[in-house]
Amino acid sequence: MNKSILLIALLMSIASCSTTQSTLKNTDDNAPSLTLSKNNTFIITEFSKDKKYGYDKDYPINIFYNNTKNETINQDRFLNALAGPKGEKITFTKLESCCPFPTKRSEMGAGFLDVYELKWEGQKKPILLYLNIYEKGILMVPTGLSLRK
Repeated sequence: MNKSILLIALLMSIASCSTTQSTLKNTDDNAPSLTLSKNNTFIITEFSKDKKYGYDKDYPINIFYNNTKNETINQDRFLNALAGPKGEKITFTKLESCCPFPTKRSEMGAGFLDVYELKWEGQKKPILLYLNIYEKGILMVPTGLSLRK
């Protein structure tokens, strides 16, 4: 009985997503294709000046994945390209999927953001980043982080 109620609630929330306006502010269908380095990480050349980029659910890091068979491979390619503020090696863990939004790039008509926790040695408090595999955008290093050498 409880599973049925949960399924109905989930379907209703997804159905309601398809009729609402997306709150995502930084999608860009004309963003250049993502390029890979020899280490199988993304080559990132820009640093975000917007403190919300990646840290706010309305400004997720858009790492469109429809050109791969593994939907988590682009998260790994992006996160493995990053380092802590002074070049520290980071570790990351996916905490949850959240924040449904309407998208034409999903069979359900809705997408979810993936929330990742990033940690590095000497850090006072882990940070959370929002990643979006459904939409495209300019890939940048979030403020407070650097590129892995």
